[in-house]
Amino acid sequence: MKPEDPIKVLLVDDHPVVRDGLRRIQELDPRILIVGEAATMLSAVEAAVRLEPDLVLMDVRLPDGDGIEACRQIKALRSETHILFLTSYADNRFVLASMEAGADGYLLKESGTQRIVDAIQAILRGGTVFDPVVTREVMHNLRLGGVNPLEALTGQERRILAEVAKGKTDKEVALDLGLTNKTARNYLGRIFAKLNVHTRTEAALLYARFSEKHLMLE
Repeated sequence: MKPEDPIKVLLVDDHPVVRDGLRRIQELDPRILIVGEAATMLSAVEAAVRLEPDLVLMDVRLPDGDGIEACRQIKALRSETHILFLTSYADNRFVLASMEAGADGYLLKESGTQRIVDAIQAILRGGTVFDPVVTREVMHNLRLGGVNPLEALTGQERRILAEVAKGKTDKEVALDLGLTNKTARNYLGRIFAKLNVHTRTEAALLYARFSEKHLMLE
């Protein structure tokens, strides 16, 4: 995307009042263009495929399902579309599930309009954005305190973890980095051990929290 290109955004929320309020993001960044709106899971997936937005602002709870499943389907059909969850649910289960589905960010609806715009810009630059309110409990559960666990990783291990955080499989990571599948799996095992985690989702969340590309919204 070129700096002058518009940022096409799709709004997904079942409350018209919320969607009306979110349109204000266009006033803070002239590049942002709301290309469509959806109020259900099915219409969100259909609109994402038809309108080809750069980013979807997605609620977690939808009348016919949930935003996490919509995110999973959109990523499968159009991997280049970014997903930023905007929800009332500060629950680490939803945070982990959203990351596992391929989300690029997770904010609470109490976030101000400027914060949402900042998050959209950060994600379009290749970063990830997770509100500290929704990550605090996860970080506590992982018992990491204020230490950056990524410092324990080698450069190659960080590169592999960065690819995993994008939702790539072991095979895709191996292909992108010129490794064999076995070597990629061995690296991932060492990464899990160093970070003291047991799943790809937990490892990806740590990368999102502590990598330089992560935007911590205070």
